[in-house]
Amino acid sequence: MQLRQNSEFQPVFCTIVPPHVLDKLSRSDDPQLADPARRTLEADGARRHHRRVTAAAWTSQAARTSDPVPTKPHRTLYDCRHGTDLPGVKVRDEGEEATQDASVNRAYAGLGATFDLLLTEYGRSSIDGKGLPLIGSVHYDEKYNNAFFDGEQMVFGDGDGEIFLDFTVAIDVIAHELAHGLTQYTANLAYQGQSGALNESVSDVFGSLVKQYSLGQSADQGDWLIGAGLLAPRVSGVALRSMKAPGTAYDDDVLGKDPQPGSMDDYVDTDDDNGGVHINSGIPNRAFYLLATALGGNAWERAGRIWFDVLTGGELAQDASFTDFAKLTVAAAQHRFGEGDEAEAVLKAWSEVGVPTR
Repeated sequence: MQLRQNSEFQPVFCTIVPPHVLDKLSRSDDPQLADPARRTLEADGARRHHRRVTAAAWTSQAARTSDPVPTKPHRTLYDCRHGTDLPGVKVRDEGEEATQDASVNRAYAGLGATFDLLLTEYGRSSIDGKGLPLIGSVHYDEKYNNAFFDGEQMVFGDGDGEIFLDFTVAIDVIAHELAHGLTQYTANLAYQGQSGALNESVSDVFGSLVKQYSLGQSADQGDWLIGAGLLAPRVSGVALRSMKAPGTAYDDDVLGKDPQPGSMDDYVDTDDDNGGVHINSGIPNRAFYLLATALGGNAWERAGRIWFDVLTGGELAQDASFTDFAKLTVAAAQHRFGEGDEAEAVLKAWSEVGVPTR
């Protein structure tokens, strides 16, 4: 039996840098690369366990409130001061002036841009639809090579300066992690196998939409890269992932080659990373890119609306496969736009990546 959304929240801990990347770094002969990666893996493991333990308590809090739905964000930023106690020391609240800390200001702006897109284009107040306050913590741990959403808040590391730079430098990374919260409050896709890859892909989609929205870019103008500017100069690569051309984001002596497939012909069967959730997300990522660029104009207006309708429509199972999701996007396109260019473009996009829709 398939699990529909609105069931009990899954205790998910979502990071932007996949475990396989950190694992490879941790095996480097260079301690400047291996040590930060190893500490990041250990910290992520501890946080993942904490997320499982606290999931039930947090879920009971998440359902509260019948207050009027806010139309403005409520952001609070904290500084961990290179420690691991969350949230840290409060450094900026909603409406306060920018600080001298660029990381704080970038996180504040990224959270606001995500709130703005959801409200202005999709009529949703914050990730829960009820104006949930957005919390972010910067300067987490020492040389922490990741950013994550733990079900309650956003957390950003500074990177090690050798492979990764400050994780607030890319607005799509901020939006990607916050979009895990959007998924958690809607379809609540299980973080395993194809449903987990869809969970990751949805975050990449909304990460790209927020970036393009904030820059005023059309689908044709967007770079469709996730984490552009995040890799240090010594790395041979442009980003963590490419939605346009999965598998081409980096090819580096230390990091290895981007393993993402762009079609079902190259689907990766693995037990690692919850069944390859960060790897196989390249397939639905490319389908969205193909749809958005085929339709043209602003990606958030038609392609993004179709994805949003599926995510929030109540029909997407928690354990949905790529085919399940694809079929619902066709139905959503037909329902919203009729039997026109949009529905035809959706069918073609999924066909090009080898995901059946019938």
